[in-house]
Amino acid sequence: MIKATNLKKSFDTLKVLNDINLTIQPGQVYGLIGRSGAGKSTLLRCINGLESYDSGSLTVDGIEVNTLSDKEAREFKRGIGMIFQQFSLLNRLSVYENIALPMKCWNYKKNHIDKKIKELVEMVGIPDKLDARPHELSGGQKQRVAIARALSMDPKILLCDEATSALDPNTAKSIITLLNEINDQLGLTIVVVTHQMSVLRSACEEISIMEQGMIVESGPVESIFLNQPKALSNIIGNKNLIFPPDGINIKVLLSQETAEKPIVTQMSRELDTDFMILGGETERYRNSVLGSLNINVTVDSFTKITDYLDHHHVVWKMIEDENNSLDELAEDERE
Repeated sequence: MIKATNLKKSFDTLKVLNDINLTIQPGQVYGLIGRSGAGKSTLLRCINGLESYDSGSLTVDGIEVNTLSDKEAREFKRGIGMIFQQFSLLNRLSVYENIALPMKCWNYKKNHIDKKIKELVEMVGIPDKLDARPHELSGGQKQRVAIARALSMDPKILLCDEATSALDPNTAKSIITLLNEINDQLGLTIVVVTHQMSVLRSACEEISIMEQGMIVESGPVESIFLNQPKALSNIIGNKNLIFPPDGINIKVLLSQETAEKPIVTQMSRELDTDFMILGGETERYRNSVLGSLNINVTVDSFTKITDYLDHHHVVWKMIEDENNSLDELAEDERE
């Protein structure tokens, strides 16, 4: 559906997109994440034809975007819906009129517009707000209007640029649930630009992490969060954990297969060894549950514990901390 190959884009001397290679399959919910200025929104604007690119290839549904004439570009944009962080509703218009606006611009017949709007407000959950003005709506309701408007032209692709960033966590969660339902019901390809980890976990099937105009990590969202690559850590940072002065600190990452099993307590019994549990969490992803557990083990038990985890295909990583006894471990291994 969307394929970028060696895509480059600059503003004067500033390289905004630098050799972007990306493939998004039809019907997929795909996430783009990165710090401010990483190039996420520019890539989104290239996909919908609002920005041109300097070199490389960008095909959307088999069409090379940069080759379109003005007339072809207008027709092309008709098949791409867009929702924004600040909703972009017209305050002077009612909910009905805001949703109708794209269809009116394309001279759709009134009966078609009326029928479509009634279908859309049911889909997004605001059938009682047709006559309301934007100032009478909550943030979540405004975003539902914006989603209905974006769907009014029956697009094949829906682009979401920080669509939940202006919303409180519970409202953001309800909007993500709605987008997932729309994806399931309509089979739309959805591209989500966000900096919110909860959005990536609960909405996206695959993600790309962008740094300085480049994609530095890509893959299934569960795999990215399970393997915790450096690019992800650069964005989410490390929680302020308090570590014991002695021993080795390990993060045990629990996959869908192991998150629902007592793997850690089972390990303690089978190895007849103790360790300290420093903290942990279980998080729901779109189609699964993943977890992590931070433990502190003695230098003497480190090898048998990590061997056990490896044997049971449990991912683990050393936790970087100035108190982590890495020198002591290295010395012990040399002996």
